[in-house]
Amino acid sequence: MCLHTIALDPGNKDRIFCAISAAGAFRSDDSGITWKPINQGLRSEHIPDPTAEVGHYVHCIAIHAANPNTLYMQKHWDVMRSDDGGDTWREVSGNLPSDFGFPVAIHSHDPDTIYVVPILSDSLHYPPEGKLRVYRSRTGGEKWEALTNRLPQEHCYVNVLRDAMAVDKAQPCGIYFGTAGGQVYASSDDGYHWTAIVRDLPAVLSVEVQTI
Repeated sequence: MCLHTIALDPGNKDRIFCAISAAGAFRSDDSGITWKPINQGLRSEHIPDPTAEVGHYVHCIAIHAANPNTLYMQKHWDVMRSDDGGDTWREVSGNLPSDFGFPVAIHSHDPDTIYVVPILSDSLHYPPEGKLRVYRSRTGGEKWEALTNRLPQEHCYVNVLRDAMAVDKAQPCGIYFGTAGGQVYASSDDGYHWTAIVRDLPAVLSVEVQTI
């Protein structure tokens, strides 16, 4: 099923969020004894019922420690936001060049500042135009800006997978991401400038397995 995300509510020890690639997002309010789907507002054109309660392809969920009712989601097309603990979602893809991607990360000090790395499509797993760009929104997803300083801006055909982006608690906030090509980039100033801190890790191949 590819259950890839488990997020704990830092203000409520009984609340747990998880995301499953073959099903969607789910929440438990009783330490995992029972679970409920939290996919209201999601729309997925590749499933029989685009607004089904269960069946969405969620790539990643992020929760902010200071405001745990606000969550962000990168799904199989669309960046989404919830302000009620996942009960409802709305799209915040805004002016992104592509709303397809895998990771989403939240600034450690500002729950309205988020980061994504768009890739071209579900079949073309590389950045639009071959330009590696991290996109940042300081408005909770309403408007996005490209962060490109010292990132390769031509002939770059790498992917950034769902668990390959992280932030630290420094001031300014540090942002880190790794590519499927074996590079790791870091920014120590909220994403304004980037440095390749690793260039030659083993490459990661993404393989889809189809069951017949």
